[in-house]
Amino acid sequence: MQVAAFVVEDNTEIRENLAQALEELTCVKVVASSATEEEALAWIAGHQDWDLLLVDLFLKGGSGLRLVQHVQRTRPGQKIVVFSNYVNASVRKRCAQLGVDAVFDKSTEIDALVDYCSQQCAR
Repeated sequence: MQVAAFVVEDNTEIRENLAQALEELTCVKVVASSATEEEALAWIAGHQDWDLLLVDLFLKGGSGLRLVQHVQRTRPGQKIVVFSNYVNASVRKRCAQLGVDAVFDKSTEIDALVDYCSQQCAR
């Protein structure tokens, strides 16, 4: 089974490296990406077929948290994951309040993100 992922990350190098790593190490296929909240909302509005939404908190335009607030899951099993350098207890709490399925710190939890994605592949 392949997991269709949409990546919202403003840093091009991180976005490309993340996509490459997830595609090589898991069954995740990055189907699209965006650098801004507005672009992400527009893409999501036209696509209900995503399985995994990976979101950074700070974007070139807008906010990852605002994006998460506006995302409507249209199918069972769709997962929203925050992947950011700015993860602390209050961010984790706020993400949980918004219904985020998992939160990972870019600097210390990349292996945990890969494990999480692998688990999604097994479902």
